[in-house]
Amino acid sequence: MGTKLYVGNLSFRTTSEELREAFAAVGTVESASVIEDRDTGRSRGFAFVEMASDAEALKAVEMLNGTMLKDRALTVNEARPPKEREPRRQGGGGGGGRGNYGGGRGGR
Repeated sequence: MGTKLYVGNLSFRTTSEELREAFAAVGTVESASVIEDRDTGRSRGFAFVEMASDAEALKAVEMLNGTMLKDRALTVNEARPPKEREPRRQGGGGGGGRGNYGGGRGGR
């Protein structure tokens, strides 16, 4: 098992520090970060916590999955590696030509 954990079903009011405190009861927390929306800065309702060892990560999953934090039942499991994404396309499409759709001098 990896040491990085996915934590889901978080209250939007949960902070990274509160999450760190909850997981510190189980073992040594290397990092805890609530994922925020890049435009609004508001929590997206999930986070990643990295524990110091595989044993502590396993213990955290066993002890904290389904427990309540801010009136929400946490989902805690091993984080999966990110999916491969197709590279973003460079440049945008052109607007096209004007098409010569009338509007000229009207037959003069």
